[in-house]
Amino acid sequence: MHESLTADWTAGNGAPVLLSLPIIVPLLVGAAAALIGWRRGPAWMTVGASAAIALCGVATAVATVDGSVISAGPLRADALSAIMLLTVGVVAVVATWAGIYHIDADINAGRSDPRRARFYGMGVPLFLASASLAVLAGNLGVLWTAIEAMTILAAFLIGLAGTRTSWEAKWKYVVIASVGLALACVGTVLVYVAATTGHRSLDWAYLSMHAAQLDRGVLRIAFPLLLIGFGAMAGLVPLHSWLPDAHGQAPAPVSALMSGCLLSVAVYALLRYHSVVMVSLGPGFLRVVLLAVALASLVIAASMLLAQRDYMRLLAYSSMQYMALAVFGLAVGTPIAVAATLLHLLGHGLGKAILFCGAGQICAREGSTEFAHLRAILSRHPTVAGISALALAALLGFPPFSPFASMHTLLSAGLDSGLTIPTVLVATTIVVIFIAVVARVTPMFFSPAPQAAALPYLSSSRAQIAPLVVGLIGLALLGTLSFSLQHLLMTAGMIVTGR
Repeated sequence: MHESLTADWTAGNGAPVLLSLPIIVPLLVGAAAALIGWRRGPAWMTVGASAAIALCGVATAVATVDGSVISAGPLRADALSAIMLLTVGVVAVVATWAGIYHIDADINAGRSDPRRARFYGMGVPLFLASASLAVLAGNLGVLWTAIEAMTILAAFLIGLAGTRTSWEAKWKYVVIASVGLALACVGTVLVYVAATTGHRSLDWAYLSMHAAQLDRGVLRIAFPLLLIGFGAMAGLVPLHSWLPDAHGQAPAPVSALMSGCLLSVAVYALLRYHSVVMVSLGPGFLRVVLLAVALASLVIAASMLLAQRDYMRLLAYSSMQYMALAVFGLAVGTPIAVAATLLHLLGHGLGKAILFCGAGQICAREGSTEFAHLRAILSRHPTVAGISALALAALLGFPPFSPFASMHTLLSAGLDSGLTIPTVLVATTIVVIFIAVVARVTPMFFSPAPQAAALPYLSSSRAQIAPLVVGLIGLALLGTLSFSLQHLLMTAGMIVTGR
C-alpha cells in the first residue's frame, strides 16, 4: 500500500468504536446465549449483531473509499477490509435470520435438543466475531489466529446433529483443516523471517511498504505454503475433500456461514499476502502457482458436479468453483480483476446463504438431500423452491444478478492480461459446470413426484421465507447497482496489486 493513500484516523474520529463493534457485539451476544440458552431473544440479537457488522462495513467503506486507512490499536481497515466486513455482515444477516426458524423446526421435529441449540446460539456469534477480527486485524499473525478460531468453532457446529455421519464429517474437517492451518502458520513465520533489513514484523501495512526489501528466496517458499494452507480453508486443491462432507452434514445456516464467510475470509488472507509478495517477486511466479491451484480446483469441481447425486454436496462443489474463480482473478493480478473477484465473493456469499438456508427447509421436509428423492419441489414448495431456483440462476451467471457482472469482468480481465489459454480453460469449465448443475437440478425442480410417494403440497410461512426474499433482493440490487461500488472495489484492487 502506498504511503500517499494513507490517512489514518485517530481515536478522536471514532475509529476504536467503528472497528471494535463488529467484534465486541457478537461476543456479547454469544455470552448471552451461553447463559440464557436457545431463546428467541438471543437468536434475534444474533441477527442484530450481524446487521451491526454489515452497517460497520458500510461505514468503513465510506471512510476508506478514497484510499484512507482506519486504525485503532491492533485493528486496522482499508477498502479491502471494508468489502470483506460487508460480505461477512450481509451473509450473516440472511443465515442467522433463517437459522431462527431452522433450529426451532429441528427442535420440534426431534432432530435437535436445547443443549445443541444452546451451543448453536453461542457458537454462531463467536464465529462471526472471529470472522470480523480476521478482516480487521492489522497483523498477519492475528489474521491466522482468527481463522483458526473460525475453524474450531465451525468444527463443533458441523457436528451438532450428533449423528455418525456428522461426526465423521467433523473429524475429517478437523484433520484436513489442521494440516492446512499448520502449513499457513509455517508460511506466516517465513514471511516474518523474510524481513532482512530493519525490524521484523507481521504488520501488513509495514510489510506492504517494505515488500521490496524482503528476502525473495524465503518468500518463494512461504507463498506456496500460504496458498495451500489458506486454500485448504477455502476448499481448494489439494486439501479440498472436507468441503462436501462438512457442508452436507452441518445445519443449513452453518453451511451458509461456512460457504459465505469462512471460505471468503480464507481467500481474503491470500489477497492480503498478495499485496506483499507481488511487489517482491513480481507477477510471473504468483501467476504460475495461483493458476495451477485455480485450474486444478475448477477441473475437480466440474468433474464432481457432473457425477453428483446429492443436492447439498452439489452446492458445496459449487462453492469450490467460486473460490477457484476468485483465485483466478488473483492470478490475473490487475486492479480490475481483483475488483471483480471481490464482487464475486460478495455475490457468492449472498447466493449461497439463500441456497443453503432454502435447501435446509426443503430437505428437512423431504427427509433426504439426494436428487433421487427430491422431485416436484417447485410445485410442492413453490415459494422456497422458486427463490432457490432464482438464486441458482444467479450463481450460474444469469443477469441481472452480480455473478453475471463479476464472471464477465474476470474473463475479460484475463484476456486483456494476455492469459488467453488459461482464460479459455476457465470459460470451458464454467460451461461444463453450468451444464452439470442444470442437468442435476432441472429434474429436482420440474420432474413429477413418484406416484407411490403421494407427496402433498407444503407451504412455508412468511417468516421462514422473509430472509430468503431479502437475500435475493440484495443479490439483484448488487447486480444492477454494482456500479455504485466501483470506486471502492477499484481502491481495494489497487491495494491488493500494489498499484
